[in-house]
Amino acid sequence: MPVNDPVGDMLTRLRNASRARHDKVVIPHSKLKLEIIKVLKDEGYIGEYVVHELTVQNKRTVFPEISVQLKYGPDRAPAITGIRRVSKPGLRRYAPAREIPQVLGGLGISILSTSRGIMVDSEARKQKVGGELLCTVY
Repeated sequence: MPVNDPVGDMLTRLRNASRARHDKVVIPHSKLKLEIIKVLKDEGYIGEYVVHELTVQNKRTVFPEISVQLKYGPDRAPAITGIRRVSKPGLRRYAPAREIPQVLGGLGISILSTSRGIMVDSEARKQKVGGELLCTVY
């Protein structure tokens, strides 16, 4: 089934799996999704991730996928409390370096797509680059 917003689909899969207390979630692969997953791992919101290929039997089609290990705290409290898509295909949201919003007063992160790659809001402020606000995580 085609998806109009692949990044939104990935965030929804992470949100649903985290709320259902699953150990891992499988996401279709793309370069942008992989970079977002790397940022989430660096910031400590998820555990390990593995990129692998799923081959459909009797066909030569190969679908690369990302398996993401979710993180939980004591009492199985999810590390990802909330994850929200900000810039959507119907309405893109951009922010210059000086106007990048803080999430929950600095307790969460914003993930941006900048001219220097996918990065966290604090790193974008440090490098003084703005970009498209992809999502917020807390």
